[in-house]
Amino acid sequence: MNRATDQTLWGIHAGATGDAHTLFQARNCVALGWEAFRDLTALSPNREAFKAEYARLYPDAKPMNVAVSAGQLFRFVHEMQPGDLVIYPSKTDRHVHLGRVTGPYTYDPAGAPTYPHQRAVEWLKRLPRTRFSQGALYEIGSAMSLFQVKNYADEWLAALHGHKPVAPPPDEDETVAAVTEDIIQNTRDFILKTLSREMKGHPLAEFVGHLLNTMGYHCRVSRPGADGGIDIIATRDELGFEPPIVKVQVKSQDSTTGRPEVQALYGNVETNEHGLFVALGGFTNQAAEFARSKSNLRLIDGDALVDLILAHYEAFDSRYKGALPLKRVYVPEGVVGE
Repeated sequence: MNRATDQTLWGIHAGATGDAHTLFQARNCVALGWEAFRDLTALSPNREAFKAEYARLYPDAKPMNVAVSAGQLFRFVHEMQPGDLVIYPSKTDRHVHLGRVTGPYTYDPAGAPTYPHQRAVEWLKRLPRTRFSQGALYEIGSAMSLFQVKNYADEWLAALHGHKPVAPPPDEDETVAAVTEDIIQNTRDFILKTLSREMKGHPLAEFVGHLLNTMGYHCRVSRPGADGGIDIIATRDELGFEPPIVKVQVKSQDSTTGRPEVQALYGNVETNEHGLFVALGGFTNQAAEFARSKSNLRLIDGDALVDLILAHYEAFDSRYKGALPLKRVYVPEGVVGE
C-alpha cells in the first residue's frame, strides 16, 4: 500500500499461458479460475471457510497450496475493493495494463466457464514492459494469480499518472532477483529494455544486421537518414547477387506498427525477393493479417527478436555481448517453466 495516497494496488495474471487475456480486454474485467468453486459469496467471509471448501473440492492439494490458493480467492472477494488499482502484465501483447476496479465480485459461470470469478475493471493505460525498472517487473512476475503490489507501488502510480519513473527501493532488486521461477521472463525483459533504451533508431538496424550475419547472411546496412524504407539488404552471397534477397525494415519505437507501414515495405519487395519487418513494439492485428497473406513477407516483433538473440548470442562479437551482457546459468529442472 502506498503511504502517500493510501492506494491499494493488486497484481493479477491471466492464467499460466495468458488464456484469459481476451476475457479481460473484451469484458473489461479481471477474473480468477478455480471453476470447481461456486459463488464465493455463499461461503462464510473468513479464510478458514475458504480453506475448508478448497480442501473439499481439491482433495489432492497439498496444505500449502490450499492455504495460498484459498487465500487468493478470499482476497479477491473480500479484500479487493472498488477504487483499487489493478496491474495486469499480459503475456499476449507483451504490455502492462493498468486499471481501476469498478465493481463488486460477481460469479458468471455461463459467460466464462473457466474464469467464473470476476470483477469489473476500467482499463486506464497500456504501457510497454520496457518502461519499468527490473525490480518492478520482478514484483509483478509473482507465481500467484492474485497478489498485492507494495514494493514498487510508487513506480506504478507514477506511470499511471504520466510522471517520470521514481527511483526503485534500495536493495529491492537483490531480494526479488532470487526468485528463480521468473528468471527466463526477467532475462527477456532485460534484453527488450536494453534494445529499447540503448539502441534507438539506426543503432538497432546495425544490431539486426549483425544478428543476421550470425545467421549466415551478408548484410548491407543503410546509412543513418533517408533510406527509402529499407534499412538492410541481406543476401546469402558476399556480392549480393544470389537469391534470396531479403529487404529489411527496422523500427525501434515502443508503439505498434500498423498495416500501412508494412504495406509500404512490401511495395519495395520485387519478384523473387523477401521482406522482413522488425519492430520492437509489435504489430497491429491488421498488419499481421496482411503479412499472413504474403508468403514472402515476415514480421518479427520484440518477443520473436529475443528468441533469435538467445539462439545466436554465442556468435555475437564482443561489442554486442558487452551491450547485452548475459551469462549462462543452471537451475534445477522443473523450477523454471517454458
